[in-house]
Amino acid sequence: MYHVSVMPLETSRYLVNNPEGLYVDCTFGGGGHTSYLLNKFEKLKIVAFDWDEDASNRFISQKEDFADRVVFIRDNFKNIKNALAKINISKVDGILADIGVSSKQVGDLDRGFSFNSDVLDMRMDKRNALTAKEIVNSYSRDDLADIFYKYGEEYKSRQIADAIILRRKRGIISAALELRDIAGSVKRSEGKINPATKVFQALRVFVNDELGNLEALLSNAPELLNQDGRIVLISFHSLEDRIIKQDFKKNAAAGIYKILTKKVVTASQEEIHLNPRSRSSKIRAAEKINNA
Repeated sequence: MYHVSVMPLETSRYLVNNPEGLYVDCTFGGGGHTSYLLNKFEKLKIVAFDWDEDASNRFISQKEDFADRVVFIRDNFKNIKNALAKINISKVDGILADIGVSSKQVGDLDRGFSFNSDVLDMRMDKRNALTAKEIVNSYSRDDLADIFYKYGEEYKSRQIADAIILRRKRGIISAALELRDIAGSVKRSEGKINPATKVFQALRVFVNDELGNLEALLSNAPELLNQDGRIVLISFHSLEDRIIKQDFKKNAAAGIYKILTKKVVTASQEEIHLNPRSRSSKIRAAEKINNA
């Protein structure tokens, strides 16, 4: 069974302008969007990216289902231009990226994304050296506070950083659940939202350079898209959405893009009920109108 991807119908509606075209799924994950698009458009082909080894293994296990219509590349989508060039592709009809951590990754306690994990890792690609554990245990109070504030918009960033420094005096912080409790000692729960949510988000974004990766993808997209090609991005928090919105506006002002989503597209109440992860998802889409 494929991973349940958010807003597949809306994604396909905004993405596919050429039902016989070549598209890039920058975040293959569990194969949800890729499989939906292939089933909906019988002549469409996809180049799928993912830097997560688990996603690579899932693709291998599903490969026969995709026949010869998907090429998989295990790489960070920030390298999309060079990776496509290596397989002699310079232009595509659409680019899709579902930015953020998947429910499969969160549920895997060995990855350290979960509040209940007894490890503190948060790497999407284990080939990378930097882990959340290293940051939490070696970065200065000011650097920790800056990370929590910049990448998690955590208003108690300095108090949580102080609590971490104090806890470090008793030894290594080695588990995500320890970090959860440290944040919880400083900040109260906001309804059903765990008080450590923004701290975990900030560490994950920083460890994986998620905003830098997104900016690189956005920078490469205009050159890679064919005339009338489309880019569809699904984001889950305001930092990502702000970067996407500003990039689309800049390219629209330059006459390169036509923005297809004047307002962000969000999931229906029915989908939110079936897939709670979709609650915070936002789609923005644009079409390339100028090859100059």
